[in-house]
Amino acid sequence: MSAQYNSHSQPPVAWRYSGNQLKRWRTKANVSREELAAAANYSPDTIKAMEQGVRMPTPRALDTADDLCRADGFLSAAKEYLQREKFPARAQDFMEREREAISLWWYEAMYIPGLLQTKRYAQALIENHVPPLDADMAEERVTARLDRQVILTERKPPVALCFVVYEAALRSSQVDAEQLHRLSQVSRLRNVVLQVLPFERAITAALLGPLVLLETHDHERFAYAEGQLGSELTAEPGAVSRATERLSMIRAQALSPDESARFIERMVDQL
Repeated sequence: MSAQYNSHSQPPVAWRYSGNQLKRWRTKANVSREELAAAANYSPDTIKAMEQGVRMPTPRALDTADDLCRADGFLSAAKEYLQREKFPARAQDFMEREREAISLWWYEAMYIPGLLQTKRYAQALIENHVPPLDADMAEERVTARLDRQVILTERKPPVALCFVVYEAALRSSQVDAEQLHRLSQVSRLRNVVLQVLPFERAITAALLGPLVLLETHDHERFAYAEGQLGSELTAEPGAVSRATERLSMIRAQALSPDESARFIERMVDQL
């Protein structure tokens, strides 16, 4: 399965360079894109995307092209430098900013925030991804998600973290006692505030989907929103202001941290 880059920023340089070499060797050998696509069992549009650098050239495409174009291993050698990204392409810019964050507000409407997920919960989500991920990529994604959680305890100075979780996310069938205990455990950290937004307190802004606001060491503020077909990371002042206002309204409607802890404890008792 070949990863595709959908962000507004440039795709990884290794993708662009390898794709450019793929096109140059193919053109030099007078092999058409359609011939390469048929031999590698891809569509011509997929080969085109690889050559343009917006889709990662796969080992199969590189090996097939190396053979057809008589590249003597030069194209196949690129496989060593084309490791799959740990995160979906659309989220990579956000992950970079998350690593630089000194504070983070996170509201989730349908899922437990990634920084608070147990391995079992993360596996349940990632392994049921549509379209399906191959087993290796799914495992890499789970590991990468759990690795991000060092932000909770291992950053110095500590990152100020505030999470608000809509009750619908807690009621999901994937949420088990282990995941609820994990939320209780994290909520006791000194740098973490965890609040629950019950069904009866939901406001319109809370029903529009997840929203994240973060601030970097340079005191640059970003707003991030993710949907089914795309995501947006922006530092545009107007968008950041709107995100701040919405998150503030949601936090104001949510239960207090102590009330939220008791809410989660009652859910554990009901299991």
